[in-house]
Amino acid sequence: MSIEQFIENEVKSNDVVLFMKGTPQFPQCGFSGQVVQILDHVGIAYKGLNVLESGELRDGIKIYSNWPTIPQLYVKGEFVGGCDIVREMFQAGELQQLLADKGVAVQQPAG
Repeated sequence: MSIEQFIENEVKSNDVVLFMKGTPQFPQCGFSGQVVQILDHVGIAYKGLNVLESGELRDGIKIYSNWPTIPQLYVKGEFVGGCDIVREMFQAGELQQLLADKGVAVQQPAG
């Protein structure tokens, strides 16, 4: 399986995928950490893929999305954006609306 096929499979077979540096439990860059915090706050299940484990994946995702930076968030196969875009969408309520529009189950935040 080529890296493009791997990425395509992950993006298509998971409702929400975050290509990031590190893992959701242990982000290894501030931008990845911010997106993890937002997704955890919104309360959705997502798959985190650590691009630091594979140079091929790190380069491949940038080519796949035509986007130069990590993290990258995908919802229902659609590229949403990186940290700044996700943060701005969250603050404006647009991320939550996108998730609802795409039929992603959002649990109510605790508290």
